[in-house]
Amino acid sequence: MTATQIPANNGVDVEALLDARQALVEAPAAAQFQWRATSEWQNGTHSRSTVEGFFGLGEEQKHRARHSFDADHPEIFAAEDNGVTPVEYVLVALASCLTAGVAAVAQNREIQLRRVSATIEGDMDIRGILGVDSDVRNGFSGIKVTYKIDADASPDEIRALVAQSQKRSAVYDVVTNPTNVRVEVA
Repeated sequence: MTATQIPANNGVDVEALLDARQALVEAPAAAQFQWRATSEWQNGTHSRSTVEGFFGLGEEQKHRARHSFDADHPEIFAAEDNGVTPVEYVLVALASCLTAGVAAVAQNREIQLRRVSATIEGDMDIRGILGVDSDVRNGFSGIKVTYKIDADASPDEIRALVAQSQKRSAVYDVVTNPTNVRVEVA
């Protein structure tokens, strides 16, 4: 009797991703995307951001639903704590992007995942943003991502999944490389 190998199913349609990659090789202009979010001030330091549409594949696109995100600051900053802080959204975005990548890479490599969790920590000296010391950076001084992954794979294969996810992550790239940001008043 021979054992039958059950194919990995991590919920990622790798064939569709590979087909999309090939289509973009043949039509590189379609790879130009513009992601958008709109933020509206509510009160104090509370804002509500929405994400609904984006441009991609040569035309306007829409998410299935409009997504809203509240941001605020904690009460210890004399705020109302109506949402997570903007820097916590950066951490959420990084963890989400890297974790999605782990799932996609695992699916492509036919590795079955049972559980993936990422704990992400960002260190920050808030004297910069409060104007206490202009020599202190406003942003993170360092970010640490720690994964716990239970999968049908060796420790080396799991490290390779994480490394490939990191290599392909858009948010990791945004956080680790300078990005030109232009701020305008309309």
